[in-house]
Amino acid sequence: MKTQLILREDIPTLGFVGDVIEVSTGYARNFLIPTGKAFLFSEDSLLRIEKARAEAEQIRIEKNKEFEAVAARLVDLEFTFEEKVSGDGHLYGAVTAKRINDALAEKGFELPLHNVRLSEPIRSVGEFLVPIHVHGDVSAEIKVWVVAIQEEAPAEENEG
Repeated sequence: MKTQLILREDIPTLGFVGDVIEVSTGYARNFLIPTGKAFLFSEDSLLRIEKARAEAEQIRIEKNKEFEAVAARLVDLEFTFEEKVSGDGHLYGAVTAKRINDALAEKGFELPLHNVRLSEPIRSVGEFLVPIHVHGDVSAEIKVWVVAIQEEAPAEENEG
């Protein structure tokens, strides 16, 4: 059995403020209504939520502008990771999403780790474009350089 509700706040998996949704009766009765996230559907509720819908839409537009500004700043970033490399050009370690996220944090971008969309750790030398998910449909790509460190040859001991 389904219950019709009107959302009072944005819930990413359900919809935005003012949207009429259908959810299971238990979900509505046990979570959405008691926590104030939704009203039961009625014409009166629709009229009551119109002002909140307009305000929420304005907030969404402003937030989206902020996210686009962050994405524009991200596009200009380049990171260089120096790594030890084997004779055939493979890294002894790897450049992971965590390391890239830490580098972003050092530049002032506090993003969740899962927003660095690196499909697999980088294990070779070169230039890579790494997608960064900012929010919703907003994303950017940063340039990551992985360069080899020249290992110093061990000093031979003089016998004497």
